[in-house]
Amino acid sequence: MGRRGMASRLLGTGLLLLALQYFVLSVQGDFVEPPPSFSLRSISEERTRLPCKFQVEDGQVVQVSWVRERPGGVKEQLITAHHTQGQPVFGKFSERLHFENNNPMADSALIIQNTEVSDEAVYTCLISTFPSGNFERKLSLTVWTTPIGSLDPVELVEGQAFGLAATCRAMARPSPRLSWDTELPGKWHNRTSEDGLVSTYFSLHPLRSMNGRALDCLVWHPSLGRPRRLSNRLVVRYPPNPTVKGYDQNWVVGYEGASLRCESGGNPKPENFTWSRRGGALPDDVTAEGGTLRFGRPLAVSDAGVYECEARNSVGAMKAEAEILLQGTARQASTLEGMMPILGGAIGALVLILVVSMVTVTCYHKRKSRKLEKELSEKLEEYSTLSRQASIRRFSSINTECRTPMEEHIPLPSENHVRNSTAFPPGPPGKRDSHSTLSMGRAERPVLYTSFRRAERDAYVPNGINGQIVSSSSQNPSPLTVSPAPVSLSSVPPPVKMAYSSAWSGAPTPPDDEAEENEEEDGSSVQISDAVSRYFHYNNKGVLAPKSQPKVILLQPRGQLI
Repeated sequence: MGRRGMASRLLGTGLLLLALQYFVLSVQGDFVEPPPSFSLRSISEERTRLPCKFQVEDGQVVQVSWVRERPGGVKEQLITAHHTQGQPVFGKFSERLHFENNNPMADSALIIQNTEVSDEAVYTCLISTFPSGNFERKLSLTVWTTPIGSLDPVELVEGQAFGLAATCRAMARPSPRLSWDTELPGKWHNRTSEDGLVSTYFSLHPLRSMNGRALDCLVWHPSLGRPRRLSNRLVVRYPPNPTVKGYDQNWVVGYEGASLRCESGGNPKPENFTWSRRGGALPDDVTAEGGTLRFGRPLAVSDAGVYECEARNSVGAMKAEAEILLQGTARQASTLEGMMPILGGAIGALVLILVVSMVTVTCYHKRKSRKLEKELSEKLEEYSTLSRQASIRRFSSINTECRTPMEEHIPLPSENHVRNSTAFPPGPPGKRDSHSTLSMGRAERPVLYTSFRRAERDAYVPNGINGQIVSSSSQNPSPLTVSPAPVSLSSVPPPVKMAYSSAWSGAPTPPDDEAEENEEEDGSSVQISDAVSRYFHYNNKGVLAPKSQPKVILLQPRGQLI
């Protein structure tokens, strides 16, 4: 009995629970948004939307509430909306929180204006329905902050030791990452603090060439689409580096409007300039206006010298100098300057003329040399040919024309007789005059020396202007035996004027042309000996007699027959 009663009660309770569950399922709805275990990320100082929308199948939503739970388990009521009592907002959230839709029962999304880091928490959306009861959905909100960065440069001075040049800092949630973008040689290191502040430090050895170079800091963060650049230019201070300009080394005495400028670099730019003159004070009527030194009058000889300019800035001072040289006067300088083109043109023309003359003379001498060589070759060939023919023909014509018919049959003396003849004085040893014997060889041929030529030589005596030939039969009788046959004087040709060596005593000096012919005859004695056989022959008595020459050739218009 007892067991049956207990079983009946359990069965009744189960049926009741099944009925209640069926009722609840039949009237409950579902969250359209957010999905379960939803996480949301927002950026500080931006608008944040917390989604919440519930859809009921039967019944109605009577109340919507938002509650957040901060780290540590502390819960806070944010806002509530009742279908009849409106939308009360609690306390400090009244200015930053509101429902997105004017009908929170249909769409319960919550808007947070100017999101703060303190808004990071777990939010719960509570939906109250009638008659179904209450429903809730939780979501997690994470708040990031955009990086807040700064770059603090350090002014450096040239010559300082290795030291800090710039510092870059940034803070964000989550912590940012920093880097340097520069071409400067240096080193850097990073540091992160507990509050999320990240710092980086760049150090180098300063030089004036680094002044104005880029030294940028890059901030990297997930909230940024690309790294944020903090631009910076390195500042290196250094003393001035002045230079004096304005003097072009063409200043002359009397030049007007002269001035010198002191131009200087440096960081910062120098503003204080001091002019001086080495070895004394500045000349009169010379004024210094900042970096310019002006001469208020025409230049004088006394203005020459070394001028110095000192430029000064906050780092230091430096000097520059220029030596001014003055020569001549302005008129002389202008005249010389005007004559320079003329002098240059004259020098150029002279050089051109010299070159052309040298080329012309060289070409002329080359042509002349070639021509003379050609003529000399022709003359040598001509003389070589004519000397042989002239000697042979002269010998033949003399013996042919000067002999009478009876002389052709007179036998000639032998070589020993001619050589031992007392009619001719012996000449110097080794010398052959033009009147020497005609040799046909020492052994084979007899030597020929005609008495006619001796007679002609002795008979050549000047008489008056025209000159006459005197008979030489009484002076130098011929050593040859003359035939007793009568000789007709009319048949004897007129004597021929011959040229003889000046060594013959008592004879006049022959003309220069005839002396040249005698020298030519001396040089051709060998050729004449070889050619005698063509004009002489041995007769039946063994005597050398000339051959008959039917023709006489006139080679020169000097009255000399060949």
